[in-house]
Amino acid sequence: MKKSFSALAVIALALAQASAADKVKVVSFSSILTEIAQEVGGDAVTVTGLVGPGVDPHDYQPTPGDLKRLSGAKLILASGRHLENYLDKLQASAGGDALLVKVGDQLPSLKMAEEGDPKSVVEDPHWWNSVANVEQAVRVVRDAFIEVEPAAKAEFKKNAASHLARLAALDKWIKQEVALLPRDRRELVTSHDAFQYFARDYGFRIYAIEGIRTEQEASTREVNELIDTIKKQNVKAIFLEDTLNPKVSTEIVKETGAKVGGTLYADGLGAGADTYEKMQKHNVTIIVEALK
Repeated sequence: MKKSFSALAVIALALAQASAADKVKVVSFSSILTEIAQEVGGDAVTVTGLVGPGVDPHDYQPTPGDLKRLSGAKLILASGRHLENYLDKLQASAGGDALLVKVGDQLPSLKMAEEGDPKSVVEDPHWWNSVANVEQAVRVVRDAFIEVEPAAKAEFKKNAASHLARLAALDKWIKQEVALLPRDRRELVTSHDAFQYFARDYGFRIYAIEGIRTEQEASTREVNELIDTIKKQNVKAIFLEDTLNPKVSTEIVKETGAKVGGTLYADGLGAGADTYEKMQKHNVTIIVEALK
């Protein structure tokens, strides 16, 4: 009986290994894209997310161990828009044959003045804060999967359609919630400039303490100007972010009399929002409750 059980275990392990070997290996450098890849790829793929929930993608740098996990990947998904400065290393670590897709580079972009240099224009990398952009990202990932594994085309298209339907419902819900706010109250003071796509889609105005990159610290002059603006505009609340130090935001709260509206997820999924739908619903609920 023991030998028989042992033989069955060996067979089961071999089958599991063979099944894993048949799947498309995907590596993602975005918590948003990891979820999209899992949803669209379904049983045909295996997805490794190297930038997990709660990790600031601005600060992340791949470790030697991370680069080893790229070995054998057929597809590498990156946010793009110059967010990752390490992409040149990736394909070589994957073996050279991997398809590298910078998803954000295939989406409509917002262009902004560089912090401290109004003449220098940069692309806003925070495309995922627009549901419409994420819908387009689903299509980009779907097409990339079809390119590397055309035999599973029907599965990828079916899974993508299902995910797109859920995103459309999410977008409708957000519009209904935001409609509860008068337009003159749709003003967000955030830790860094990550919500311009959200503002464009839903009619908000953003006042950010730091620039589009979290390492861009605001100067004393910029903080004082923001304090003046908050007072003049009678902004009701200031919002923290899950991956950033709240020190400067807390000081601005003291100076202006505005309240802390809550903590938002700006740069990807987090411990309390492990899906894109949860992330958006958390953010919108916090914003609407604080400003209405």
